[in-house]
Amino acid sequence: MKKLTGILILFVLQLTNAACTEPTATVNPPGYNLTKPVTYKMPSVLEEISGIAFNQGNAATIYAEQDEEGKLFYFHLGDAEVKHSKFSKRGDFEDVAISNGWVIMLRSDGVFFTFALAGTVSKETADVKEQPRLLPRGEYESLYADEKNNTLYLLCKNCSDDKSRQSVTGYVLSLAADGQLAVKDHFSIDEKTLVAVPGGGKINLKPSALARNPVTLQWYIISSVNKMLLITNNNWKPIGTYALNPAVFTQPEGIAFDKAGNMYISNEKGNGAAGSILQFNYQKK
Repeated sequence: MKKLTGILILFVLQLTNAACTEPTATVNPPGYNLTKPVTYKMPSVLEEISGIAFNQGNAATIYAEQDEEGKLFYFHLGDAEVKHSKFSKRGDFEDVAISNGWVIMLRSDGVFFTFALAGTVSKETADVKEQPRLLPRGEYESLYADEKNNTLYLLCKNCSDDKSRQSVTGYVLSLAADGQLAVKDHFSIDEKTLVAVPGGGKINLKPSALARNPVTLQWYIISSVNKMLLITNNNWKPIGTYALNPAVFTQPEGIAFDKAGNMYISNEKGNGAAGSILQFNYQKK
């Protein structure tokens, strides 16, 4: 009897271990399959790719920067060679946006660089406007441009006031015709509300990329530290979180949508993999 009991216990333990080690199925955001991207490997110059953007949602050319050099890169996905235009000395540049003929670069300390998109056809960009002291001290990595309203949105990744409030502060900036920026509003995402949304929990959100889905008008926020995609409604109320598989998303640092609603997420080099851009085609129901 003791021998039979031992065998039964061993069998139960084996079943339990098998259940624990079985991979968890990926939960996908509506319209996208996070397990089946079209993968574009980046050349060595973009192993540290960070932010990405399109001009008016046109997927023919993607614009990118990497977090070590003050260069704007532009190319067609799948190209072996990429072009660039230098706009600044080396620095920790985290995101890029394009709006109404202007390129806006965000440095991690909240300093902006704006210059004309038309001037990037040369190796050296002229008439670059460096715009410091617009934001409180902190660390910033996410930027999005609403071209219809000449408006920029960004989220703070690390700001001292946010820690005590359990929130993430965002800022709204206006873009003037001459490329000058000005803060016109601010908002916040309440981290405490993430407990109640599908896939959520107690999360210390660290935004690394931001974009608005042109089909749903919802906000898509990447948190590389959390390996998570957060979706909010147009008023920044969280409506769902989605885990990003580290095997697919080595270090997700950028997000952009083309005008058809296809989603693109950039990955810095990590886990032995090269930098990449992953394309997730929008699937209409």
